[in-house]
Amino acid sequence: MELAATSEQLGPARVDLGVCPSQPEALALVPEAYAAANHLVPLRLEGGCLVVACAEPIRPEMLTELQVLSRHQVRALPASAGEIAEAIEQRYRVLPDVAEQVRAFTERQPPSAPPALLAINGHSPVVRVVDLVIAQGLRDRASDVHLEPQQGYLRVRFRIDGLLTDVLRLPRAMAPALASRIKVMANMDIVDRHNAQDGQIQLEVGGRLVDIRVSTLETQWGEKVVLRLLDRGRTLLSLDQLGLAGDAYRAVRRLLRSPFGMLVVSGPTGSGKTTTLYAAIRELDPITQNITTIEDPIEYTFENINQVSIRRVGGLGFAGALKAILRQDPDVILVGEVRDRETAEIAIRSALTGHLVLCSLHATDAGGVIQRFVEMGIDGFLVASALAGVVAQRLVRRICPYCRETYQPGPEELRLWLEYGTGAKPEFFRGRGCNHCAGTGYRGRIGVFEALVVSEQIKRLISEQAPAAMVREQARREGMRTLRADGVDKVAHDLTTLSEVVRCVWL
Repeated sequence: MELAATSEQLGPARVDLGVCPSQPEALALVPEAYAAANHLVPLRLEGGCLVVACAEPIRPEMLTELQVLSRHQVRALPASAGEIAEAIEQRYRVLPDVAEQVRAFTERQPPSAPPALLAINGHSPVVRVVDLVIAQGLRDRASDVHLEPQQGYLRVRFRIDGLLTDVLRLPRAMAPALASRIKVMANMDIVDRHNAQDGQIQLEVGGRLVDIRVSTLETQWGEKVVLRLLDRGRTLLSLDQLGLAGDAYRAVRRLLRSPFGMLVVSGPTGSGKTTTLYAAIRELDPITQNITTIEDPIEYTFENINQVSIRRVGGLGFAGALKAILRQDPDVILVGEVRDRETAEIAIRSALTGHLVLCSLHATDAGGVIQRFVEMGIDGFLVASALAGVVAQRLVRRICPYCRETYQPGPEELRLWLEYGTGAKPEFFRGRGCNHCAGTGYRGRIGVFEALVVSEQIKRLISEQAPAAMVREQARREGMRTLRADGVDKVAHDLTTLSEVVRCVWL
């Protein structure tokens, strides 16, 4: 048998893996471990010939070996090593291996065995299923994995770039065993299936250290489990990489140089508040300042910064930890979340007594933060005196750079552009859908922000407990760019789409 191609026969043109998919039949011919070791990815079967993309230089002896392994003639096309590594992780899915484990579970399950005990055996198929689901979640860049018992099956969903998507359906009989296996890993009570529980798991998956926050909740059809995947190997963003632009970026940097006062980051759950607070921490000097954080849990470890984790079992909450930190001679205090009146009062008084306090708070926009403090029972004059600024934010999905194309926006999108856009825009872009973005047209996310700096006029409005709308309008007169305006500006720079701004920024 003769090789269809060798490295000498290859032309200079490289294959674009972003638009060149892989057939499942081709992937099945080459094990993932072999593909990764030899820097190649199968593409398709073409007239009995296996077409692969290989990193240069392409070795003829490797092609000969691949021909024997696949039992097909081999034709090699050059591609960049980086694209190949990414394609291997994207295209070789581990979830198909779940079917074999489901069959083994069904065959081995004793009819009378309590389901909760089945996951304890380290050789159980349930153990393998949990490992496969977590591994696939990391490959798909999922932030959360949901295991949801339904009436006739167990639904598995991943949250990718902020949106949930169905990835797997398992037999409902596996649900109790899977929940028990995860609870064992997280040192939770496997017997108690009626009370909500929280736990934490630390794993190494594919050479990556991963922290997993586990939450369980009893539902109509059984115990639902949610896993929050925190990749410790991720690269933290700096302040200038978040998406803060122009005056907002300069305002936040100026506020971080203040020796005292409170800077609040607000937004709904999953809007990237912790990422922004971490970026702010990186702007500070941990050598000359005593910086202490209170987090639930600690998501990333900083050098030369004191980090405190909330312990619910020991009774250490945000308020208690904040009181203790004030006796530790702090310069900067980061409070992961202000949830109640006691924490808010202590944080505000800390800002008034010479400390820079960074914190997050759930509110719809910058003006809503002030209203939330008032609703907690904090006097307006204290808020006005302590608050230095507010950053409100959302996360919108980025247009996939590999499949970007022009399109004509709909009426609702055009209305948004006409209201907040800056003149005519000749072309609008969106993602067509490709291998790099799993067919969604989006890959990654970027922040949309509004930064409110508390001026003397705004202080007066806060002290008088003026409505949030009045505070917001005064901030706009002073130059604050609103969330929608900043979102449309991201569209003007072809970073996201108008439909994403409509979806995420509803103010």
